[in-house]
Amino acid sequence: MARFLMEDAEWEFFEPLLMAVRGRGGRPASDHRRVLDAVFWIARTGLSWRDLPEEFGKWSSVYRQFRRWTLAGLWDMLLEALNEGDSMPDQVQMIDSTIIRTHHLAVGAKGGLRNKVLAAQKVASRPRSTS
Repeated sequence: MARFLMEDAEWEFFEPLLMAVRGRGGRPASDHRRVLDAVFWIARTGLSWRDLPEEFGKWSSVYRQFRRWTLAGLWDMLLEALNEGDSMPDQVQMIDSTIIRTHHLAVGAKGGLRNKVLAAQKVASRPRSTS
């Protein structure tokens, strides 16, 4: 199995919330814990759905269930429950990339990138005269 799967205590928190979101009928739901583990794996690794390991099931089925949960508003409900509950205060941490700033030299400000380009050109150029 993949590393960092959900522990039993974590699943006990999520299970009633997932069972509250019901489909319109059809086939009975598959293993919600495995699907939730797969969604967390995708979020943690940043890989595409097609790169999901086979132990989580077919990637298309997992994505389809993720999409259903999204349309049903499950993720908002989970975040609200995590904010209101004190059962796992230190377990859930999220970083929004819109608040992360890079160092000013990394984006080329104040000649940082310019100096690197000029140095590379100097090394690559032939000498102008011979002694």
